[in-house]
Amino acid sequence: MKTYAELLEAVTAKSGDARDAVDPATGEVIGKSPTQTVADLEAAIDTAEAAQPAWAALSDDERKAYLHRAADAIKESSEALAELLSREQGKPLNGPNARFEVGGCEVWTRTAADTPLPVEVLIDDESGYAEMHYRPIGVVGAISPWNWPMMISIWQIAPSLRMGNTVVIKPADTTALSVRALVAVMNQVLPEGVLNIVTGPGRTIGDALTKSPKIGKIMFTGSTPVGKQIIEASADNVTRLTLELGGNDAGIVLPDVDPAAIAEDLFWGAFINTGQTCAALKRLYVHDSVYDRVVEELAKFAANVPMGVGLDEDNVLGPLQNRGQFDTVDRLVTAAKESGARVVLGGEPDYDAPGNFYPTTLIADIDPHNDLVVEEQFGPALPIIRYTDLDEVIGLANELEFGLGSSVWSSDRAKALEVAARLKAGTTWINSHGGLHPMVPFGGAKQSGYGREFGVEGLKAVAEPHVISG
Repeated sequence: MKTYAELLEAVTAKSGDARDAVDPATGEVIGKSPTQTVADLEAAIDTAEAAQPAWAALSDDERKAYLHRAADAIKESSEALAELLSREQGKPLNGPNARFEVGGCEVWTRTAADTPLPVEVLIDDESGYAEMHYRPIGVVGAISPWNWPMMISIWQIAPSLRMGNTVVIKPADTTALSVRALVAVMNQVLPEGVLNIVTGPGRTIGDALTKSPKIGKIMFTGSTPVGKQIIEASADNVTRLTLELGGNDAGIVLPDVDPAAIAEDLFWGAFINTGQTCAALKRLYVHDSVYDRVVEELAKFAANVPMGVGLDEDNVLGPLQNRGQFDTVDRLVTAAKESGARVVLGGEPDYDAPGNFYPTTLIADIDPHNDLVVEEQFGPALPIIRYTDLDEVIGLANELEFGLGSSVWSSDRAKALEVAARLKAGTTWINSHGGLHPMVPFGGAKQSGYGREFGVEGLKAVAEPHVISG
């Protein structure tokens, strides 16, 4: 499955109930994703449950080797995977987009394989001896979103498999073909039954997955309201949970910055994946003394970043993945304009054009409690708020229920660290925003979820701690 045509042929539905997979840049139907049933899900869970003991019985080195072979398979089919991802999700091939995401799948799979997790000796002295082991949980249910459908799926799949679990994954409906393709590529080399996928509506398939007593762990990336539903649905079984939920990340620019020097990093912090990233910069607070210059430099850079159909090699911004998200961004920007906020760039979509393109939009001189500021827009529209008092702006950054990421921008590292320590978030970046490393734990605070992914902590999160004492 090294070509796009071969890959699409392998994963598109040939008969039965199916959902059209639509290119959000053109409106073209590119294939059909099977609409499966709860009975199909139960069969997949039974398959995973049956395969799990033999998978867990392999040595750690054997499971690592399988993951490296899966990473090799991803690499071999990388261009076909990137093209399908671009056509279905909308993100361009180039820039921090489709090829970048597929490459990330390979890297995160290899890192999950290679991260050491030795037995931990807890005490070894005259008081006694105790050590900590990490055992498989069993079957992991993974629910992945539409914004980074392949890479976030890998964040769920790779560590789960490494620790001896088997996986049943349910992807978002609108990017189901992309995840089906990823799973198909990996299953060329993985043992049968270890990695399973079921596609269908969240209200039926997702709900049944979270309620199944045979699922030992749920990993979910998505909205806070759906995360709360998962908590309720899984409670009777005391299912282990990792929830990476909504974010409305704040960035604070201190008065000592060089506006021209930070403009590019500010832009990509906010507009990576056309703003469709949980940990993107979604509200920017800039000190009054540098406000106008920061807005000017950011607009100057943003105006020259090409947006268009993802298969055009020149584009690095694409459409919004679905019309519902387009409508959300449009509603928030329209309300901001009507409130008297200043449109610096964009803000006027072409409603008659094909695709879900919303122009890169910067909104300045906006009230800190405007809906565009306090609601997660999840698209290419950034509100920029002027401030004068540091204590007040830290309060504004912290007052929302979200706490996924945040950032501080300053030429004085000591000052930046001082401000960062006061922000309530799972991650605070200094002079950047949203960068992730496969060895650095990632997750949210407050209603942005709980649990951590990546690195040693990510492996522990998909395992059962077992103390042996004596």
